[in-house]
Amino acid sequence: MDEMERLMEFEAKIARGEKIEADDWMPAEYRQQALRLILTHANSEIMGALPEGEWITRAPTLQRKLAVLAKVQDEVGHAQLLYRVAEDLAAPLGKTREDFLADLIAGKAKFHNVFSYPAPTWADVGVIAFFVDGAALITQSALLETSYGPYARILKRICSEEAVHLKHGEDIVLTLAGGTPAQKAMLQDALNRWWRPLLHFFGPPDQDSPNLEKARRWKIRIKSNEELRQQFLNRYVPKIWGMGLQVPDPHIYKDDQGVWHYSDPGWDEFWQVVQGKGPLTQERLALRRLAHEGGRWVRALLAQEVRVA
Repeated sequence: MDEMERLMEFEAKIARGEKIEADDWMPAEYRQQALRLILTHANSEIMGALPEGEWITRAPTLQRKLAVLAKVQDEVGHAQLLYRVAEDLAAPLGKTREDFLADLIAGKAKFHNVFSYPAPTWADVGVIAFFVDGAALITQSALLETSYGPYARILKRICSEEAVHLKHGEDIVLTLAGGTPAQKAMLQDALNRWWRPLLHFFGPPDQDSPNLEKARRWKIRIKSNEELRQQFLNRYVPKIWGMGLQVPDPHIYKDDQGVWHYSDPGWDEFWQVVQGKGPLTQERLALRRLAHEGGRWVRALLAQEVRVA
């Protein structure tokens, strides 16, 4: 088959609802777009462990410490699974898991904007686990129907564990919202600081996402950035009001067609963060780099034992 015939059969396979596997033929652009999506997810899982990891020793009770520790372990485990999926997809390109991690700590790879922001209070941990993980679950649940089979299958496990994280975050947020005036004020302050990054989480306006159209045609992605953002607002704005908190946007409203209208979240800030200039981007990368170097001897020892076995 020539290239055009291969492409037609490939697109017909996707149209039939069949999955693309790692050893199937695929256009180079499909491989690149799917790999970029999976690596961004993997990088975000491992970087997302850092802001909450800062709170393992500072959580207010032993039970809270154990819950945060378990959540951080889950996030790192998700990254491990996703890097393995990415490694299979990138095999024809000669890229390995070690290359992905090297690109991350060198600042060459992307991860979600939200993990470049500080988490100065216990309320931030609640906002991350409830709102940020909620946004991630909305995105990942849509990707359960992605055309790349290995990613779709691993997402089933990740989504089930993220749903548990969501309950953990909800418990923290509800406890603070129903606590003392100072606790509720702390929660409101954290939500105020995270609101713009949360709207940025789903990506820029659809017209500013040049790869979106083809990614949706090939079912690498299922929903657009704005569809996901609307789903988040529809689910979480009523929750915010129900907890007696204020949505950090005085102009937000839902029209008769069910579409949420919101203030400009500041896309210049989003692009700055994407370019590696977030408030804590470099500090978090330095911490990840330190952890990577500190664990080098462990990886070398494990590799040696594998060779002996």
